[in-house]
Amino acid sequence: MNFAFTDDQLALAATVRDVLRDHCPPAALRAERRPAWEHLASLGFFELLLPPEALALTDVVPALEETGRACLPGPVVETAVVAPYVLPKASGTVCVLPDGQAYMADADLADLLVVVRDGELRLVARESARLVPRRGVDPCRPLFSVEFDVSEPLDGSPEQVLRRGAVATAAQLIGVARELLAVSVAYAGVRTQFGAAIGSFQAVKHLLADVAVAVEFAAPLVYRAALSVDRAAPSQGRDVSAAKAAAGEAATLAARVALQVHGAIGYTEELDLRFWLARAWSLAGAYGTTAAHRSRLRAALADGDLRRYP
Repeated sequence: MNFAFTDDQLALAATVRDVLRDHCPPAALRAERRPAWEHLASLGFFELLLPPEALALTDVVPALEETGRACLPGPVVETAVVAPYVLPKASGTVCVLPDGQAYMADADLADLLVVVRDGELRLVARESARLVPRRGVDPCRPLFSVEFDVSEPLDGSPEQVLRRGAVATAAQLIGVARELLAVSVAYAGVRTQFGAAIGSFQAVKHLLADVAVAVEFAAPLVYRAALSVDRAAPSQGRDVSAAKAAAGEAATLAARVALQVHGAIGYTEELDLRFWLARAWSLAGAYGTTAAHRSRLRAALADGDLRRYP
């Protein structure tokens, strides 16, 4: 299977990367809740999957990686990927609470809330929801418990909401892992111990190489999962779980190695690294934890789902 992206898909990612570089620098993460959102919206980024000329999920995966690499705050996945599936005619910011997930991220920014409860999709207007802030690991991705009395049923499959959200989140995790790896490699090249850059030590090289391998193995799984969802492949559930689990493991490994390479300074609030560490940990649990997706994958394989694509 050839997973090479087209020139148009790569050009979209490059455009998003340029916008985020200019309007979502680390300094903006400290001062704004949604840096670069207006600029992305002016490009139509949040409407790419909307009809009548909707792109496929596969088309936007490289761009979603860039949002992870820039640590872009806000409900990006929900507004750009999930909302076009369940609310193709709606506009505004959307947040999603999947079944089995206790808290909703960024709920205070939402115009509409989509709640998956008891196997059904429910639409909740922001003014009808009662939000209670909850503690979370990511300062740029605040969590809220959500209570409501009034809601409307939504058409669509809760499984597809989970799958689309999981694939898009996995793409962001790949971007987070790539940035953590790049920052760690750069730091290892300038930090010295015993008169030499720590990047010259074999133990450090092995740690960074392990991250690189994990990312390069996880990324194709994310691309395949997006293609499986787009084409409604019979194996899409298995493929999505494989992608989310691998991407989550790659990002959390990248975070752990980044802390090891940076040492104690990696824990400080002054270092921008903390934003990417927190994003890796928070996104790893979104739309199903790594353990939950590993369990689904094992169950699919145990049931004999050994099909290759398509």
